[in-house]
Amino acid sequence: MIRPARPDDLGPMNAMILRAKAHWGYDAAFMAAVADELTITADALGPDLVVWHDQSPVGMARVVVQGRTAWLEELFVDPAAMGQGIGAKLFAWAADRARQQGAQVLQVDSDPFALPFYLRMGAVQVGQAPSGSIPGRMLPRLDYDLDGHGPGPQS
Repeated sequence: MIRPARPDDLGPMNAMILRAKAHWGYDAAFMAAVADELTITADALGPDLVVWHDQSPVGMARVVVQGRTAWLEELFVDPAAMGQGIGAKLFAWAADRARQQGAQVLQVDSDPFALPFYLRMGAVQVGQAPSGSIPGRMLPRLDYDLDGHGPGPQS
């Protein structure tokens, strides 16, 4: 069910991303502040952006690789589909994709509510990173070692 995202996925995928973010109880002001950062545009389409498609996108992930470090830029699952293993499969896809491109560590700047998920996946919290949308807000930064030898290097 994982496949590359297509142009016709962008509208439904972006709506799903906003539902997933709002699921954690963020208010309207917060959601308005992060909407631009969360919006996926056509220039992100390609082999590093996938959707879990079941009649419409119910999950998505995007990974960006530069050298030995990969970034899990986005991973969202529709609230109605949470708890079905879709997030874990998308995370595994991202790790495999990063490995295929030569990365040794997958880095995630996580929403605080998603931190337990990434810890269950085997990522290790290595610090904090500033939010791209909310001045002063810090996000947990995690590394996932793609070589299987403990936490990845801190950057």
